[in-house]
Amino acid sequence: VNNCVGFSNYKFFFLFLAYSLLYCIFIAATDLQYFIKFWMNGLPDTQAKFHIMFLFFAAAMFSISLSSLFGYHCWLVSKNRSTLEAFRAPVFRHGPDKSGFSLGCSKNMKQVFGDEKKYWLLPIFTSLGDGCSFPTCLVNQDPEQPSTPSAQNISAKNITEAHPFPAKPLRESQNHLLGSGQTWSEGASDDEKGKLGMSNPVMVIENET
Repeated sequence: VNNCVGFSNYKFFFLFLAYSLLYCIFIAATDLQYFIKFWMNGLPDTQAKFHIMFLFFAAAMFSISLSSLFGYHCWLVSKNRSTLEAFRAPVFRHGPDKSGFSLGCSKNMKQVFGDEKKYWLLPIFTSLGDGCSFPTCLVNQDPEQPSTPSAQNISAKNITEAHPFPAKPLRESQNHLLGSGQTWSEGASDDEKGKLGMSNPVMVIENET
């Protein structure tokens, strides 16, 4: 490990705990029979019997401490949490949520060990992601998560369906708001044009006498 435990070396730290626990259990199991003989005074009276006693107690104590720490990190991996997130829940748009990054037990393990199971027990970096952005189980996308092209296409499609726009833009002469004067229909007669022309308001200034 030789560093703070984070995204880039969490798998190595987890395997270090697993390998250390298995090694201590192996030492305690193989030394148990000689420890029983020492307790029953069945060993020769030499200094080697004290080495056997020390080795058994050291392996047994490390096995107990490592088993508790390894079990705790197995629980963290199954929940896809870090040690800090276990004590203080991460905050999302809707508020704090301890299970915000949990994708299910199987997918949570793949986040740490990778997609290929043949590399899970090997000290090779196979964790998923870049260490900066992580997938969440939230329905609404978190603002800290990067937007993917597929998500952008889906959101643009939803906006288009909710607010349809005309296929062809109106010409300026056909738009009443953009036109500077009274619009004339192409099929209107001269009488109708005259009536439309008379409908324009005219400001008359009268001089008071």
